[in-house]
Amino acid sequence: MDDPTPVVFLDGGLGTSLEDHYGVKFDENTPLWSSHLLVDDPDTLRACQTDFGNIPVHILLTATYQVSKEAFLQTKTADYPNGISPSDASYVLELALSIAEQAKAPTASIALSLGPYGACMIPSQEYSGKYDAEHDSADQLLDWHRDRLRLFEQVDSISRRISWIAFETIPRIDEIKAIRETFGCPSSNHGQSAGVQFDAPFWISCVFPGDDYTLPDGSAVDQVVDALLNPAYSDATPDGIGINCTKVAKLPQLIRMYGSAVNRLVSTGQLKQQPTLILCPDGTKGEVYDTTTKTWRVPAGQQAPTLPWEEQLEHAVSLARSQRCWRTIHVGGCCKADYRDLTRLRAILS
Repeated sequence: MDDPTPVVFLDGGLGTSLEDHYGVKFDENTPLWSSHLLVDDPDTLRACQTDFGNIPVHILLTATYQVSKEAFLQTKTADYPNGISPSDASYVLELALSIAEQAKAPTASIALSLGPYGACMIPSQEYSGKYDAEHDSADQLLDWHRDRLRLFEQVDSISRRISWIAFETIPRIDEIKAIRETFGCPSSNHGQSAGVQFDAPFWISCVFPGDDYTLPDGSAVDQVVDALLNPAYSDATPDGIGINCTKVAKLPQLIRMYGSAVNRLVSTGQLKQQPTLILCPDGTKGEVYDTTTKTWRVPAGQQAPTLPWEEQLEHAVSLARSQRCWRTIHVGGCCKADYRDLTRLRAILS
């Protein structure tokens, strides 16, 4: 019998862990969200990330999900009364890497966490994919993602310090294609200059909110996986694809759909190498996030899950392993999944 697909453990929801365990409050005055602590409270951020590092996890993500030029400029503090300029941001981004290095286990590695454009809007729109007119096409999103990645050129030896670049909660097909083009060579980049050249591989995980199995832009899973892996769209192909910020109960069907789409690409010769599967569902117990009030609430009539979160996720991982189409499975949590949830998950999967 073949060896089971290897499982790699990721961390959980950083922003909600800061809220739930450290009393941190986020609002419209903290557009950097969890990254805001890099500016005004790095010790608390370090403690929260160390909670995950102590599990231990194999890959710890940086506190950079909401980082962007716009969010830096909108962040007003006593030290930065006019906002944080791109040149001033270099210190903040260096600190994000340093804190992750201090918080992780000695043998663990680091992934650079990057959200979609919608995560940097106020209110955030990663669950809806409804972007403003200046960021509503693949070319516009390509420019935005490339400019954001270039902020990290200022970080010393970043390619040596990270093992992955993690694009998370992507809600739109055109944004998937834009991210791939960000890493493409100039000839495939519509004549534009290439993006930042990192040595690290990247993954793209998508969000499936609501009760159906489509992206917020209405795209079906077949279309999503095609946009993620078909070489016709870019010469840059992610090493990992997956699902995050999605209810854990939806994972089994989504995994079946992802696996079928991957097998179709293999059967037609369009995919030569097995990708890694990323599974980072919400750790919620029925709560739904309200992007306007920035609170979690349980809808009226919502029933509590019958199985603990970690058992549901363990079943999902077992299903993915049975498909034999994934090189590795990276598993962790998203919003409301804290270090205790991930500790229990590692105990039953190890």
